[in-house]
Amino acid sequence: MSDNSEDENEISFAVKLLGRVEVFKSDGMQILQNAMQSLKTSDRDSLEKTQKKNKVHLFLSSSGIDILEKKTKYMLYTCPLSTVSFCAVLPTMPKVFGFVAQHPALDTYHCYLFQSQKFSHVLVSMIGDAFRVVKKEENVRGQRDLIVEALRHKNKVLQRENAALIQRLEEK
Repeated sequence: MSDNSEDENEISFAVKLLGRVEVFKSDGMQILQNAMQSLKTSDRDSLEKTQKKNKVHLFLSSSGIDILEKKTKYMLYTCPLSTVSFCAVLPTMPKVFGFVAQHPALDTYHCYLFQSQKFSHVLVSMIGDAFRVVKKEENVRGQRDLIVEALRHKNKVLQRENAALIQRLEEK
């Protein structure tokens, strides 16, 4: 675990990317378990090679989750927190955790699975906390938008009343 000095709100973890699987639902422990089973039943040789190669940095910030290759720093995936719908540790495999996120441009969901020797529960907790903060900020922004719209409407009503009063004064 390391803090990034450039952005105080970004945390980086070194983890192993087990894979990304397209899923048909947006949440639930069963989705993670099915995704893990799907990875296990795929070609075992290619899975072992993938696991050895896919050491990644998982960057968590208030804007989203970025997954970068450890050596090259090449961006593999980026998931805005607003698209994350579920995150958990697999109960049968406590070192494995994953999250489900909606593709930003398509109406599909992907389950991202990782392995961490020490930080699985911590990462799930931190992703959940970051997600709740983003949702709370969106709700506050939404409430502000409603207030602004109400004030705009009230302003229009008052302008019409004012115009009507000015016209009545001019007529007298």
